[in-house]
Amino acid sequence: MTGTKRKKKNAIWRKIPALRYEDFRRWCVKRLPVLEWAQNYNWKTDLVPDTVSGMMLAIQQVTQGLAFAVLSSVHPVFGLYGSLFPVIIYAIFGMGRHVATGTFALTSLISANAVERLVPPRNSSFTTDNTSVVLGLSEFEMQRIGVAAAVSFLGGLIQVAVFVLHLGSATFLLTEPVISAMTTGAATHVVTSQVKYLLGMKMPYISGPLGFFYIYAYIFENIKSIQVEALLLSVLSIAILVLVKELNEKYKRKIKVVLPIDLVLIIATSVASYSADMEHNYHLEVVGHIPEGIPPPQSPPMDILSEVVTEAFGVALVGYVASLALAQASAKKFNYSVDDNQEFLAHGLSNVIPSFFFCIPSAAAMGRTALLYSTGAKTQVACLISCILVLVVIYAVGPMLYWLPMCVLASIIVVGLKGMLMQFRDLKKYWNVDKIDWSIWVSTYVFTICFAANVGLLYGVVCTILIVVFRFPRATTLSLKHMKEMECRLKTEADSESLQQVKIVTVNNPLVFLNAKKFHSDILKIIQKESTCAQQLFEDINKCEQNTLLNPLSNGNCHGESSLQQRSSERHTIVLDCSGLTFFDFTGISVLTQIYMDSKKRNIDIVLANCKASLIKALKHSRRLESDSGVFFESVSSAVDAIQFNRNFCKLNEHTEV
Repeated sequence: MTGTKRKKKNAIWRKIPALRYEDFRRWCVKRLPVLEWAQNYNWKTDLVPDTVSGMMLAIQQVTQGLAFAVLSSVHPVFGLYGSLFPVIIYAIFGMGRHVATGTFALTSLISANAVERLVPPRNSSFTTDNTSVVLGLSEFEMQRIGVAAAVSFLGGLIQVAVFVLHLGSATFLLTEPVISAMTTGAATHVVTSQVKYLLGMKMPYISGPLGFFYIYAYIFENIKSIQVEALLLSVLSIAILVLVKELNEKYKRKIKVVLPIDLVLIIATSVASYSADMEHNYHLEVVGHIPEGIPPPQSPPMDILSEVVTEAFGVALVGYVASLALAQASAKKFNYSVDDNQEFLAHGLSNVIPSFFFCIPSAAAMGRTALLYSTGAKTQVACLISCILVLVVIYAVGPMLYWLPMCVLASIIVVGLKGMLMQFRDLKKYWNVDKIDWSIWVSTYVFTICFAANVGLLYGVVCTILIVVFRFPRATTLSLKHMKEMECRLKTEADSESLQQVKIVTVNNPLVFLNAKKFHSDILKIIQKESTCAQQLFEDINKCEQNTLLNPLSNGNCHGESSLQQRSSERHTIVLDCSGLTFFDFTGISVLTQIYMDSKKRNIDIVLANCKASLIKALKHSRRLESDSGVFFESVSSAVDAIQFNRNFCKLNEHTEV
C-alpha cells in the first residue's frame, strides 16, 4: 500500500515541470521592471538629463506634497512622506519611465472625506495639548493620518487583488471621454475645496451629494467674512504662477532650465510672512510646525478598514485610471510597452507599503509627468534623484516652512490643476466626431460634480457599456472575426504584377472602444507582414548584386534583377474598405489615425474606400490625417485604379529621365 502511494506521488511530481533558472529570471524581469532598464542604463548620456529632471521634480514634489496633504485634511508633513516612499516603490515595480507617483489631488480629496467623517475637527476626544510620542504632533493629527493611511492601505490592497485576478485588461472599459470628464470634474471639486483658503474664510467641511453647490452657497451667504489680505495674496500668487509657467512653456526650447516658480514663491512668501509677522498682525493662516525626520513604521489602524471601504475603492479606481493614462501616453510617446496588469501591482504596492510610513494615498500626476517630458528625463532615475532631495527637505529644510501662508499653498494647487481644467476643450472634438461621446462626457462631468469622482467614473463606465451594447445589433459584432484579406485580381498579367503589393482589407464591424484594440492589433499584423515582405525583397536584391559582382560568368547580369528592383521601388499599399463600418466613436477614430501614422513610418500607404461622410469628417478633424484626395476614395475599384495610374506615371517619368 505504501509503495503504491509512493509511485502515485512520484508520478504527480514528474508531471510538474521543473523550475528552470531562465523561467525564474524572466518572471523576475516581468514583475520587477527595474531589473530590465537598470542594466541597460547609459550613464554617459542619461545621467545628466535625469539629474536635472530629478532636481526640478523634487521642487514640485515638495510643493505639491505640502499642498495635497492639506487637501487630504492631514498635517502638511505627511505630504512630504507621500512624495518619498511611493516614488521609490513605483520605480522598482512600475513600467512607466516618465511616470512620477506621489501625492495626488483627486485621491487626496477622496481620502479627505473619510478623514473628516471619522475624525471631525470638533471632536472632544482630542485637543491640541495632547501631544503624541510620534513626531511630537497632537493626538488629533495622528488620528487623522491614521484614517488617511488606512484608506491608502485598503485602496492598495484592492489594486493588488485586481492584479492577482488578472483584471487589468478590463481597463478598456475606461474610455477617453469618461476619463477626461471624471478628471475634469474632480479637478473642479479640488478647486472648490481650496476656495476657503484663497479667500481666507473659516468654514466647516462640506461634502456629500450636492456638496459642491452647498460650498458656494455658504460662501455667498458669508461673503462679508472674506479676508482681504488673503484674497490679495492669493490673486497675486496665481497671477505670478500662471505668467511664469506660460513663459517657461513658451521659451522652453531657448532656456535649458525653467524657473522653479513654485519654490521661489514659497520662499518669498515665507520670508515676507515671517518679516511682517502676518500670522498675528494680519491673522493669516500659516502651515505651522513641521517635524524633522522620518518616524519609525507603524501599522495603519485596521479596526476602521470596514468604515473606509467606499473611499478605498474610489482611491483604487480613480488613482489607477489617472496613472494608467499617463503611463500609456508615455509609452506611446517613447515607443515602449506598458502592461496594464503590472501597473495595478505597482500602484497597489505604492499605496500599501507607504501606508506603514504615515503616507496619504498616491498616484501619478499630469503636471509631474509633463515636467519630466520638458526636462528631458530618460528613466526612473530622475524620480529616485528627486527622492534624495526630498529627504534633504524632510531633515533640514522642513522646519523653515512654518511661516508659509495657506493661501499660497492653495494657489499652487489651483494653478497645478490647469491641465485638467483645460480638458473642457475636448468637448469640441467629441462633438465633431461623435455626439454620443459628447453627451457621455457632459453627463459624466455633471455626475462627478453632483456626487464624487468615483460615482462619476462608475456612471461613465455603465453608461458607455449600455450605449454601445444598444448600438451593436448583436454581441458577435464586438469582435473582428469577420475582417478578411483578399488579394486584388486584375485582368492582365502586367497589371497583376504591378499590383502584387496592394492588399485590400474589408472592415465589416463598427469601430468603437470595445473592439478598437483588437482592430489595431489585426491591422498591425498585416502592416508588419508587408514590412517583412519589403525587407526580404530588399535583401534579395542585395544578394543578387553580390552574386553579380562575385560571379565572373554572369557578365553583370542577374536573372530577375530588373523585376526585383522595380518591385522594391514601389511602396506597399493597403486599401481599407470601410463599407461595413456602420458607426464609430472617438476611440475608434484615434485608432484609425494611429494606424495611418504608423504605416507612414513603415513606408506603407493607407487609403480608405467606401467611407461615409461622417467618417471622413471625423478623420479630417483629427488634423493628423492628410485631407487630400489621395486618401479617401468612393470605391475600392477607384482606389485601385488611382494606385495603378500613379505607379504607371512614375514608371513613365523614370523612362523619360533615362
